[in-house]
Amino acid sequence: MEDFNSWRDLLNPEFYIKMGGFWLILFIVFAETGLFVGFFLPGDSLLFVSGIYAVEIIKETFGSTGSDFLDTTILASGVALSAIIGNEVGYYFGRKAGPALYKRPDSMLFKKKYLYQAHDFFEKHGALAIIMARFLPVVRTFTPIVAGIVKMDKKEFLRDNVIGAVLWSFILIFAGHYLDKLFMEQFGINLKEKLEYIIIVIVLVTTLPVIIKFVFGKKEDFSKYENNDSEEENK
Repeated sequence: MEDFNSWRDLLNPEFYIKMGGFWLILFIVFAETGLFVGFFLPGDSLLFVSGIYAVEIIKETFGSTGSDFLDTTILASGVALSAIIGNEVGYYFGRKAGPALYKRPDSMLFKKKYLYQAHDFFEKHGALAIIMARFLPVVRTFTPIVAGIVKMDKKEFLRDNVIGAVLWSFILIFAGHYLDKLFMEQFGINLKEKLEYIIIVIVLVTTLPVIIKFVFGKKEDFSKYENNDSEEENK
């Protein structure tokens, strides 16, 4: 893929890898939670495809270590650190200004329904939600904010944040890197030539639970949140 001249490129992880490399990847990962408007950016697919290009990415940024494993580890570690920092920013934003988000009008980049869904997800799964949310698009953007709003213990949040970020980054990046090698060696298939299909599969798999919930889930009564907001203002 050589030319990027369509708005659809913003949903294509290869666009960010080839145009911005290592540092842009880290920023995208941070933005997904740290800026809370990055839910439309590629997350899981970006990590998987980054794993395929891991050696090239690290070589262009720092110079290759000469080891595929070390290059991939450096990339996964950087992504994990960015994910941790992004979640921490989202958490502290939630503690300071989160309640006001329930009164913020919807816009193209912000939908209150996502905040409500993240709240319900957090209430249902508790502290484990911080780890689980990492693997769910949209939900992972708003869950740390909700954790801040409900004033989850800082140390517990940091612990779960680190666990979730490390699992998410290392699993997806190493999966991309070593599956690419496996398919090339065993089947002669170059995954770099099949990226469009890979991205579609990853997006479908990761967003399917969210889609099912949205389409077939029962209609949520969000008035309870509005009532809670009113009670907080009267205190």
